Amino acid sequence: MKFVDLSHTVEDGMVTYKGLPAPIICDYLSREASRQHYADGTTFQIGKIEMVANTGTYIDSPFHRFENGKDLSELPLECVADLPGIVIRAADGRRAIGPEIFLRQDIRDAAVLINTGWDRHWRTDAYFEGHPFLTREAAEALRNAKAKLVGIDSYNIDDTNDLTRPAHTILLGAEIPIVEHMCGLDRLPDGKFRFSAVPTKVKGVGTWPVRAFAQVDE
Repeated sequence: MKFVDLSHTVEDGMVTYKGLPAPIICDYLSREASRQHYADGTTFQIGKIEMVANTGTYIDSPFHRFENGKDLSELPLECVADLPGIVIRAADGRRAIGPEIFLRQDIRDAAVLINTGWDRHWRTDAYFEGHPFLTREAAEALRNAKAKLVGIDSYNIDDTNDLTRPAHTILLGAEIPIVEHMCGLDRLPDGKFRFSAVPTKVKGVGTWPVRAFAQVDE
């Protein structure tokens, strides 16, 4: 097996979602400052990060959308780790991705990763405008087919002009986690693979960055 990293690197000053602040990454304790605490030649660094939870490649739990939904600390590992994965190719220039793309696909209990190719615009102004998204009908098809998790390499799984956010509402309402801002899905095989995107176990928070990755046969 080999690993395929499907996550963006979180960096100081990086904007993930237009209108939300970029992370501030700095030293809490620098190596130079730590010298006074340890023996000669022994230093440590303790980092400090200030950021919103929607940073980098992140997972949405039901609590992100629903007040009484499961938060990060309540997500079962069975929903986010070592899942059978399937990639759906949608990098054909379409914006609205409908349910027809999932026809004849065995997605029950699988992590369904939608490869739009939009990650090519990451950290450019183009990333924020005109992105691909799932239609309400596509989200309903994924829910009805019993997908375990849904991921996308786009700016948002919903059309940001639709303020009802139907894909978030339908999927998270069915306790299907969503992973947004993925990358590298074009490097995944068309066959089956294993997928993981595990967040930190935080109480009272609905979204968090993940190290999303796949394990594929060499």
